[in-house]
Order: sequence, then C-alpha cells, then structure tokens
Amino acid sequence: QVQLVESGGGLVQAGGSLRLSCAASGRTLGSYTMGWFRQAPGKEREFVAAISRSGGNTAYADSVKGRFTISRDNAKNTMFLQMNSLKPEDTAVYYCAADKSITAWSIKRQTRPPTYDYWGQGTQVTVSS
Repeated sequence: QVQLVESGGGLVQAGGSLRLSCAASGRTLGSYTMGWFRQAPGKEREFVAAISRSGGNTAYADSVKGRFTISRDNAKNTMFLQMNSLKPEDTAVYYCAADKSITAWSIKRQTRPPTYDYWGQGTQVTVSS
C-alpha cells in the first residue's frame, strides 16, 4: 500500500503559477499510474492530468491543456503538477491518486476517479481575480 501526501498549494493571483508535489511512501511510485484530480465546493471531483508508470504517456483535461504539466521523478518517489497561467476557475482542492493496475495505458480509463486505488488528503489552490 502506498501513502500519498500533496503539498505546494496556496493563494495566487490570476496569471500566476504554482507547483504541486505528491510524495509517496510505503511503496515505490514507479509501481503506479498516477493522476491529479480537483474538487471545487459543490462540484464533483474532476480529472486534471494523468501520467503512466514510466512517464512516457500523459493526459490532460481540456480545461488545463497547454497550461498545466504533469511529471514524475520515480527515483525521488514524487509526482508534480506545474500550473501556469492560473485562472479563478482553477480554484479547488487538488488530489493526487495512484492506480495499482498493470492494465495498458488508456486515457479514458485514467480520467475516471474509480480507477484509482489510493488518494492523498488534498491541497488547497485558490486563484484570486
């Protein structure tokens, strides 16, 4: 079982940047396909980005494509989400998640929250206008 801890959230003005980190412990991060999700008040949890075990495949929600970049450093057991050109509508709690399945990479599959087996506690991102 892997434990996930997010960090790097905070308050930023529109147009600014933040870098979220997701640190894994208990198992090596390279064993998991990883994802970032977010949840705003009163809304369902939504997919943001995903990355394959090796980092060779990535996927993004249309709303963040071109602004956010997902990456991972398996040697350091850490995943990242670089968020640029932030907008007020990006305000949410951001969660990292780990998928233990060895199923081949599928963008459709990785966008679904039930696919993931382990979740962090979340980090708040607030973008002011």
